[in-house]
Amino acid sequence: MSTIIEYAPFLLQGVGITILVSFLGCVLAVITAFVAGLMRLSSHRILRWPAAVFVEFFRGSSMLVQMFWLFYALPFFGIQLQPITAAVIALGFNEGAYAAEIVRGTILSRAKGQTEAAIALGMRPGLRMRRILIPQSIPAMLPNFGNIFVDLLKNSSLVSLVTVSELTFRAQQARTTTGDTVEIFLTILVVYFILSWLLSLLMAWLERRFALDRRKIPKIRPLKSILGGGAVR
Repeated sequence: MSTIIEYAPFLLQGVGITILVSFLGCVLAVITAFVAGLMRLSSHRILRWPAAVFVEFFRGSSMLVQMFWLFYALPFFGIQLQPITAAVIALGFNEGAYAAEIVRGTILSRAKGQTEAAIALGMRPGLRMRRILIPQSIPAMLPNFGNIFVDLLKNSSLVSLVTVSELTFRAQQARTTTGDTVEIFLTILVVYFILSWLLSLLMAWLERRFALDRRKIPKIRPLKSILGGGAVR
């Protein structure tokens, strides 16, 4: 326990970097998901095909290899990324590729009658998507997006391999110095669980916030109250 107390400030700095990398990765993943997902729904091949290649490439290859490629291979082509930048791009693009299929599948699952009604009202495709389909799809997307965000948080431990000094990286340094493997890795195990739990609470709040409000739906009144309290015969 004395080791954890002694290295607490050192590990807390790693927690801050883990949260920063995960937050930026989630933002990039959401942007990637909507851009690639909506492009895959386009009727134009010039938009649909590049998005399909992007999604299949980032889903079909290892995130760790993508991270190494961004950090170690791009400099041979004259592009040098900072460690955090390479880590955020790899996390955001990889998880965003999975989330793009969530966006595409959820929008496709909307009732066709809504699209037909919007067409009858003279709405163009962009306006239909912005005013009708996307707002109704967001509540259905949120549970799956929650899984993506938790997965991204756990995968943030990989960014230590491109020299980002996050929680796992600092835990390994502390273990090398002290030799206390059990205490240190048990501590970061609990920290990752707490962060995932807090993220799940946030997503549960967002699900309640964006859920369809059923309180305004009139309840079915009992027949007894309609008849003025008299006995029902």
